[in-house]
Amino acid sequence: MPTIKSVVISCAGIGSRLGLGLTKALVKINGRSLISLQLELFKDVEDVRIVVGFQANEIIEEVLKYRKDVTFIFNHRYFETKTGASFYLGARHAHEYVLEWDGDLLVHPDDAKMILNTEGEFICYSEKSSDDSVYVKVNEAGDVLEFSRECGDYEWTGPACFHKSHLQYSSMNVFNMLEPYLPMKGLKIRAYDIDTYNDYQRVSEIMKSWEHES
Repeated sequence: MPTIKSVVISCAGIGSRLGLGLTKALVKINGRSLISLQLELFKDVEDVRIVVGFQANEIIEEVLKYRKDVTFIFNHRYFETKTGASFYLGARHAHEYVLEWDGDLLVHPDDAKMILNTEGEFICYSEKSSDDSVYVKVNEAGDVLEFSRECGDYEWTGPACFHKSHLQYSSMNVFNMLEPYLPMKGLKIRAYDIDTYNDYQRVSEIMKSWEHES
């Protein structure tokens, strides 16, 4: 039986680069909100925590359509902090191992199952795909050695699994929180990060292709 994990979904951001006037969790992909697609992946996870900020009431209302037992955490400083702050706030009272999941992330359902069943700490990455990327450099074993804004072998999309002993507050990004603990086990996954409108336009076709595979 895998170690019990908490899942923290960070949905506090404004999503300004997307340009749709919505926080990314509420964006519709093929008729469904992104947060509803994520919740479906975690239907068997007991402890799901969602960090909200911008459009918090709308996100809470959408989540409660699908699940009533989610814990909501507020990042009141969402305008001036990044995903690291939201993850910290969401993870403080979680289980020993905490799975970080960005609110703008789509992951292939089969790979989401693999992530939930993988023990210990790890960092996920995917083939390069989105417009505004952070990259990872990996060794032959697939372990993550370094993050970079300039170049790398793959794209850092998240998710990442942390032991709570490594949890420290950061107003920056989650990958900045991970850097002191590198190298770390890596998992290559099929994932898509929605940062810009171009990403958003591409993602509906990707979702359709995943559905055809199943």
